[in-house]
Amino acid sequence: MGDAFELRRLQRVTMTNSSADDVQTETAKGMNGLPNAERVRRLVPLLRDVLVLLGEDPERSGLLRTPERWAEALLTYTQGTSASPEDHLRVIFEMDDDDYPVGSDDMIIVDNIHFTSTCEHHMAPFRGTAHVAYIPNPESRIVTGLSKISRVVTLFARRLQIQERMTQQIARAIDDHLEPLGVIAVVQAAHFCMIQRGVEQRESTTITTARRGVFLTKPELETRFLEYLRMQDGKPDIL
Repeated sequence: MGDAFELRRLQRVTMTNSSADDVQTETAKGMNGLPNAERVRRLVPLLRDVLVLLGEDPERSGLLRTPERWAEALLTYTQGTSASPEDHLRVIFEMDDDDYPVGSDDMIIVDNIHFTSTCEHHMAPFRGTAHVAYIPNPESRIVTGLSKISRVVTLFARRLQIQERMTQQIARAIDDHLEPLGVIAVVQAAHFCMIQRGVEQRESTTITTARRGVFLTKPELETRFLEYLRMQDGKPDIL
């Protein structure tokens, strides 16, 4: 059974790698094959021009090294573009039958995962927390390291993003690579494109959700998930 499950998992990973999201990743890898130092070198004159177009003097003391720092920061903000969630979710463990009985709806929850991302529409940051739960498949009994869920959130956050897509990407990656019975992701974030410009709503936050598997057909599981979050000390803001 273990070999059959691994074959199915590899087949699904192959299919996932042909999705639009991974096509974007492969394109980024092709374009970003340059060493970071070379990419910074190419970005610096472009960012210097941006400062000039903004009416700034890039020769003044406070801005002398800003284009270089800016370039290095941009590469950090978007370093998840050329990464794959499989890099983290390939680390899996199989529990014994006694540890995960057939018919169980017990879930694994990683909550309050803090992240900062960059809105692709206005190049402004948005930051918040993600809460993720999945129910292992009782046939495969596959789980992953707890830190890997946090790393998957960070990977997708370090791309030019919109929150709605990021939430779906988190849920889909876990669903594709772990094949659980179900997965749910809830993300809450404050968007600086709404704080510093436009409507200037400083207290507004956005909540997005993504569900897969049994979380789509059993709404009581989502209710239980939210109840578990409420049990934690320092209740999450979404509640």
